[in-house]
Amino acid sequence: MSAAHDYGLDDDYEWPRPPAGGWTADDLDKLPNLPPHTELIDGSLVFVSPQTNFHSRVIRLLDNALLAQVPDGFDVQREMTIKLNERNRPEPDVMVFKADADIGPGQTWYRPEDVLIAVEVVSKDSEERDREVKPRKYARAGIPHYWRVERNDGLPVVYVYELDTMTKSYVPMGIFHNRLKLTVPFPVDIDLTAVDRRR
Repeated sequence: MSAAHDYGLDDDYEWPRPPAGGWTADDLDKLPNLPPHTELIDGSLVFVSPQTNFHSRVIRLLDNALLAQVPDGFDVQREMTIKLNERNRPEPDVMVFKADADIGPGQTWYRPEDVLIAVEVVSKDSEERDREVKPRKYARAGIPHYWRVERNDGLPVVYVYELDTMTKSYVPMGIFHNRLKLTVPFPVDIDLTAVDRRR
């Protein structure tokens, strides 16, 4: 029995084979039959496993709360890639970006210089990427703010980081339980205990 068959694919399914040097950021829009939310990290395709209720609800909470609080000139998007460079196109769970960077309904990525905040909600299969790999890449690309969300007793805990432009690395600014209240990069006040609440 083939690996393709194990995953419900035809026996003659051809897995994507990277070219010499790996895939490029532009390849992500051209490769057929990629699973949703495929990312490019160091020229390699990264597939994500199905997400949990916690992951989806945290994204919904942050997306809705940030949309209600973001200042004029900025917008919020969930699960959209950032083209950091030719070999890296990660997909943060939520991002705040310059509104004028939206070029229309066919857009599939944003530039790092247009992103103000990148947010990752840590999943079992993304722990190392979200804690180590992505923040390092986001910082090197100059994204000013990074939020990492972890799960603790069923509630989100938000780790907030700000870019040190001299070292191109993130500096921890706080760990937030129950309520995320910030003045930078704009006033934010989010009740994290509302993660399971519906309107």
